[in-house]
Amino acid sequence: MEIDAPISYQTTPDRYKHWSLTFDGPLATLSMGVDEDGGLKDGYKLKLNSYDLGVDIELHDAVQRIRFEHPEVRTVVITSSRERVFCSGANIFMLGKSTHAWKVNFCKFTNETRNGLEDSSRHSGLKFLAAVNGACAGGGYELAAACDEIVLIDDRSSAVSLPEVPLLGVLPGTGGLTRLTDKRKVRHDLADIFCTTAEGVRGQRAKDWKLVDEVAKPQQFQQVVREHALALAAQSDRPADAKGIRLTPLERAQTDSTLDYEFVGIVIDRAARHATLTVKSPAAPQPTDIAGIEAAGAHWWPLQMARELDDAILHLRTNESEIGTWILKAQGDAQAVLEVDAVLLAQQAHWLVRETIGLMRRTFARLDVSSRSLFALIEKDSCFAGSLLELALAADRSYMLALPDTPELAPRIALSPMNFGTLPMVSGQARLARRFYDDRQQIAAVSAAVGRMLNAGEAMALGLITADPDDLDWDGETRIALEERAAMSPDALTGLEANLRFNGKETMETRIFGRLSAWQNWIFIRPNAVGELGALKVYGSGSKARFDLKRV
Repeated sequence: MEIDAPISYQTTPDRYKHWSLTFDGPLATLSMGVDEDGGLKDGYKLKLNSYDLGVDIELHDAVQRIRFEHPEVRTVVITSSRERVFCSGANIFMLGKSTHAWKVNFCKFTNETRNGLEDSSRHSGLKFLAAVNGACAGGGYELAAACDEIVLIDDRSSAVSLPEVPLLGVLPGTGGLTRLTDKRKVRHDLADIFCTTAEGVRGQRAKDWKLVDEVAKPQQFQQVVREHALALAAQSDRPADAKGIRLTPLERAQTDSTLDYEFVGIVIDRAARHATLTVKSPAAPQPTDIAGIEAAGAHWWPLQMARELDDAILHLRTNESEIGTWILKAQGDAQAVLEVDAVLLAQQAHWLVRETIGLMRRTFARLDVSSRSLFALIEKDSCFAGSLLELALAADRSYMLALPDTPELAPRIALSPMNFGTLPMVSGQARLARRFYDDRQQIAAVSAAVGRMLNAGEAMALGLITADPDDLDWDGETRIALEERAAMSPDALTGLEANLRFNGKETMETRIFGRLSAWQNWIFIRPNAVGELGALKVYGSGSKARFDLKRV
């Protein structure tokens, strides 16, 4: 399936085709009722509550709106509005028709969306319960496993399953396998049976194997779900009486080579195969108290900036696959960014500030796992300060302009307390900790520089940048670096970057993305999966897959 028209990640509840939202005090119910004819592209039907990217875009949007528009919600119940089917996973015919790049990046966004549920549970007190009221297979079980708890209906037919290996010759999106072991701690021999048995596991056995948390007969199912949802809600500190803010649509202007929001801009150089992604500091004074922050709502700079940056990253990843290098820039007033950081930290106990920090954390983490080369260029009028310095720290390399003859015009960078763990990567590490391998002496030296405006020489001495060419060498050195990068194998670079960016401790999330980049990427190009007689290609045709039986 070739993707022609650009894909937009922006939507609103009145445009949803596949999900419905209802609210009942501290509980929200997110019901999946996929429109069979509502696929993102032609050529397949979304039967049995199977999903494509369009379904996941709506899920991502719905959860985002619950976070910001409904602070009174403490537990989200994810269920199905279809009879006897919860979700049958990613649509197989969509996958069979898709390009390799589309399949892998679809899996990446799916995993990011599910990781986002766990991130909100961990950091924001928003809990999730899967009310599995029918057959639950593949990516459907992965969605359930991303929730805090799973309640399965015990109707003698509904089962949970990860049937990708026996049916399709691929893996359960890699998130499914990893959550079985790292999160649910299913015994490895039982997990082996589970993942190689297409019909799945039902009832009490599913609970005994730790595949679900509770089972309930049909007559008691809704009551058990409600009891568990309220018990999860009791663990949350989200405010019962707060008023949410409206997430207004993002405004952007787009041409063939540019994408412009208020605080984020993209310029694409197709001949050079790179995009310049610029984030701007606030241009007007920002509120410092909760009343002002609530009044600003979705237009509060850190919230609007993070929403725009998130949308820009997804746009580039999905619609510009041949643009292999992203040049990261930050432009404006560094002091203004530091002042916003101070407010974020001072007010972080407030639900709206906490959710804004959460969105910033997830957005910057999306950079880390993007299979693109990231180069930061720190030039005149740059504002890589505090939270925006995270962009440079996320980069594979950073170049900072030195102006020895006119030091008053030279760019400066600045650290803030936000750089020391408030916005961690999916590994749980601060990017500074990753940079210095948790070396206490180096981190202490950097910490001592918090609040100072550092020139290129000082930044270089602290190890915060890669190189500091002066104005005579700047154009040549940065041009050569970008040209050399563009000449290298994109596949080799994807593997290189993923390994080097996550050089420290592993987490469930780093294993998910690492396995997606390696195992799933490899399996998706093998003939046993996608050859003419591969399992993914012949599924549903009546033909039997033919495997190359040699182990690699």
